[in-house]
Parts: sequence; structure tokens; C-alpha cells
Amino acid sequence: MTFATLGLIEPLLRSLETLGYQTPTPVQAQAIPAVLAGRDLMAAAQTGTGKTAGFALPLLQLLAMEGPKVTANSVRALILVPTRELAEQVHEAIRQYAENLPLRTYAVYGGVSINPQMMKLRSGVDLLVATPGRLLDLFRQNALKFNQLQTLVLDEADRMLDLGFSEELANIYRALPKKRQTLLFSATFSDDIRLLAGQMLNDPLSIEVSPRNVAASTVKQWIVTVDKKRKPELFVHLMRKGKWKQVLVFAKTRNGVDALVEKLQGLGINADGIHGDKPQATRQRALDRFKASEVQILVATDVAARGLDIEDLPLVVNFDLPIVAEDYIHRIGRTGRAGATGEAISLVCADEVNLLSAIEMLTRQTLKRQNEPDFEPEHRVPDTDASGQVMKKPKKPKKPKVSGGGGGKRNLGKWVDSGEVAPAEPSIKPVRKVPVFNTGPRKRKP
Repeated sequence: MTFATLGLIEPLLRSLETLGYQTPTPVQAQAIPAVLAGRDLMAAAQTGTGKTAGFALPLLQLLAMEGPKVTANSVRALILVPTRELAEQVHEAIRQYAENLPLRTYAVYGGVSINPQMMKLRSGVDLLVATPGRLLDLFRQNALKFNQLQTLVLDEADRMLDLGFSEELANIYRALPKKRQTLLFSATFSDDIRLLAGQMLNDPLSIEVSPRNVAASTVKQWIVTVDKKRKPELFVHLMRKGKWKQVLVFAKTRNGVDALVEKLQGLGINADGIHGDKPQATRQRALDRFKASEVQILVATDVAARGLDIEDLPLVVNFDLPIVAEDYIHRIGRTGRAGATGEAISLVCADEVNLLSAIEMLTRQTLKRQNEPDFEPEHRVPDTDASGQVMKKPKKPKKPKVSGGGGGKRNLGKWVDSGEVAPAEPSIKPVRKVPVFNTGPRKRKP
């Protein structure tokens, strides 16, 4: 199968040839004809399998061949993404695909001045990539109109709900024309997103080119158990032992990112960090330097977990496990992309055992464990498996009570293994508020 057999027009084929695209991936082979046919679509595929081209190529073709010319402050196709970095990356890919087409494309997001974006939108754009918050800001200031909108794409919609965009999504949805095409693309689809899809999509075609919520087979995964306070020391040890050249590291919090970067820089290691508190220009500069191998270690929160394409990245390290199990799949999907191989190492302490169990249950695999000499944890990480069970270490039996003088008794209490930790509270996945839309009947495209 070739891209030509999927029905793509010659200007797009020329762009793909320039980019070195030769054979469609499975998700592209199924999605492109469906989008060209005007179907609503819900597509799930492992990260790194070409989902962006799966919706962007046919969307650009529809815009080039159908519909009136875009008017002032209007947009004909809208792609919503959860983060600024992903907005930039998706738009850059679209810009390359549309090189030979007479279309205007643009990306808008927060963290930068809104005024240049308002100026750019005055003449209208055919395709707009946006984060939800900035899109609403522009709409409320009358810098953007949706009367010409033909297609809505939600890329990584599950992450948008995790980041608290449910209210913004509901407000955007109410402002859009009811007659339109809607596409949902993601590596994972939670039950919340499937509920959302039922409200937003009209008789959608469902595509799943790989089992739900399964990590890419090209990524070798294992965990190293360690006490929480020794994680930074272990990371540095493993880096030097393995002679790591380029590593993307995920930490749970913004403060955790800053602390690890400061420690690494203090040791003379070329490291940088990105998180939501940093200005967009600073975040983009750190990412660009990492892609260019000018930075050895990039430490990030989950703003870097979705969609970022870093060519030939060999290694991902989970310094902290993610709170939401699905984010583990997205994190490690930054390596092992486009058929390449990669490695993903997670540093796990005792109070993360329920997060580990949730990940193993979601991915349906028990992650291989290894202890690093001189870093064996004092607080043992209980055994887990893909069933979601946390296997506690048996307690030693109670010592018999001893009779004392005068017929009294002394209770010596329980003997507990010093390596045992109390069971952690059950893992509770954060409740994500799913926007409820008053959809009503809406017409299909002729």
C-alpha cells in the first residue's frame, strides 16, 4: 500500500516524498480514507505510530478541495491539543505537509503575548492548532469566529481532561457549529473519553490498530527499587554507570524538576528542565537544545509526555511514577518511536507501590525488577503483578506471652519485620470531570 492508493492528491504526495514518508502506518491506512469520506472518527493507536499524519493529511486535502475561501477572523478546521509544546509540534508537521498547498495555518497557545496572535487571525486561517484556554480568550475578544468551521480534531483529549480542561471544552463545544466533522485521536482512551465521544461524535468509526492501553513493544522496560530519599543519588549512579548520552526524565512536580536539575548542574552535568511555571520561550529553548543534543538530561513534568517527537531518543527515566497510569504509556512512548528501539527505567520507592500496580494492571504486564548494589531499599517495595494485586510480605508470628511474678502477665507486643512497610492507602485515580454537552440532534454532511 502507498499514500497514493489512499486517495491523497499530488501536492501532498510531493510533500511526503520530500519528508521521506514511503508507506502508510496502520493507523494512517485506516484513518485517511475515513476522514476523506467525511466520517466522524475515534482512533486509538500506540504513540509514535503517525497519528498526526493520520488526521492532518486528509484534513488538508479537504480544505484545499472543498468549501469557500476563509474570511476575516474565521477558521475552517480546528485542532485542540493539551500543551503548548504539542501545539508547536503538530503545527510544524502540518506546515511541512501543506508546503505545496495554498492554505494558511497557524498555532495559538498561552504563555506568550496574545496581540500578535490576534493580528495574525485578522485575515483568517484555514487550519488552526490551539490549546483550549488561549482559544477561548481569542473567541471572547472577538478575534476568532467559528461560523466557517468544518472540522474539529481533539488530539490527546484524555490529557485535556487530566489537566482540568473539561469546562473549557464544554464552552468551546457550545460555540461550534453543530454541522461539522469531529475526529478524536489518542494513544489511550479512558472510559471518560469514551463517554465524551458519545456526546460529541455522530455515528463515529472506531479504529484501534493495537490493543487498548498497551505500551509499544519496541521499548524495553524495567524498574529499580530504591528509597525515596536516595533517588537522586541512584539516578546519577545509573547515568555514570550506563554512560547515558541523552535522557528524558519525568518528575511528578515542578519543584521536583527544579531540584533534580539543580543537583545535576551542581555536579557539572548539562541538564535543563521544563514545566508549566516556566515561560513558553524558555520551555521551547530547552526542548530545542535537547533535540539538538546540546543538553544531555532534560527533566520534565507531564507537559512533555504527550506527542513530543524526539528523533532517536534512546532512554526515558521515570524519576517519579505518574499519578495517572495512562501517562506511563505516553511517557515511555517518547522512545522506541517509528520502529526504533528504546529503554524505559522507573525508579520506584515503597510509597509508589499502588501507582506501580495500577500501571501493571493497565498495561497487562509485570515489570521486571532489579536492585542496584548499594542502593537496596530499606523500605521494601511489595511485590506486584498485572492483576493489580499488591502482595504483602508475611508478618512474623507473635511471640507467646510470658507469665511474670505474682501470676501477672507481660505483653511483649508484636514482632514486625523491620523491612516491612505498612500497606499504603489504596490508589485512587483522580476524578476527571467530563463535560456534559447538550448535543441535541444535528445534521450529517450531505
